[in-house]
Amino acid sequence: MGKGGFSWKRALGVTRIKGSISRATGIPLTRSGRQRKVGKALTGGGCLLPALFVVALLILLISLI
Repeated sequence: MGKGGFSWKRALGVTRIKGSISRATGIPLTRSGRQRKVGKALTGGGCLLPALFVVALLILLISLI
């Protein structure tokens, strides 16, 4: 990635097409975007504490059995 200037991808419309595909499917086309989406889905959209609470509860239940 450059620090500004001319971009062939933007000039040819590749950026617009990729953006419209992402919006239509709801799935980001970048690796970081997909990882961010999966992370939000696993943690409930934000705080990690609810997910950790569920894991701790499962470990407690398994240890009692």
